[in-house]
Amino acid sequence: MKSLKVLIVLTLVLVVSALGIAGFNQFKSGYDIGDRASDFRLKDVSGELVSLSDFGEAKGFIVVFTCNTCPFAIANQERIQALDAAFKPKGYPVIAINPNNPEVKSGESYAEMQKVAKDLGVTYPYLYDDNHEVYATYGATKTPHVYVLQKEEDALIVRYIGAIDDSVRDAASVTQAFVADAVEALLKDTPVTPETTKAIGCAIKA
Repeated sequence: MKSLKVLIVLTLVLVVSALGIAGFNQFKSGYDIGDRASDFRLKDVSGELVSLSDFGEAKGFIVVFTCNTCPFAIANQERIQALDAAFKPKGYPVIAINPNNPEVKSGESYAEMQKVAKDLGVTYPYLYDDNHEVYATYGATKTPHVYVLQKEEDALIVRYIGAIDDSVRDAASVTQAFVADAVEALLKDTPVTPETTKAIGCAIKA
C-alpha cells in the first residue's frame, strides 16, 4: 500500500512538472541564442515591402529595433548607419524596424519615419512593424535592441542579442562595440563573445 502511495505521488509530480514545462514553452516570448528566427514582410519608408529573403547574397543580418523619438535611439542613429556602412559590403546589412504604435507614442507614424529617414539619409531599410507583431516574436523590449542573425543553409540563426555597444548615450565613450565584434566573429568563424548584453533604451510603446 505504501509503495502504491509513493508511486501515485511520483506520478503526480511528473505530471505537474510536464505541465509546467509545457506552459513555460507555450508562453515563452522572444528568441534565445541559437534559435531559428522567422522572416517577416514589412513596409519600408520607400513604400516597398521588404523581407529578409529579398537579400539573397546576405550572410546574415543586423536587425535593429529602433524608433524616431527615443533619446537612446536618436543617440545611436549614426552608429546604426556606421554598422550598415561597415558590414553591408561584408554580407551583414542593417535592417531597422520601428515597433512603436503612433497612437500610443506621438512622433512614431509612418510619415514621420519617412521624414527621419530622409533627414538622416539612411542607407538601410527602415521598416514599420504596423501590426506590432515582429518585435514581440523577437522578444525586443527596448529601442534600440539588436539581434544579429547568421544564415545557415535555409535558416536564420540568432547569434547575438542586446545593445549596440557599452555606451548607449555617448559614442565617444565606447570601449566595447558588441554588435561589430559579434559580426566580425561570425565573419571569422569564431565564437561570439558576449552572446547577450542588456539592451538599454526606451520601452517599446505598442
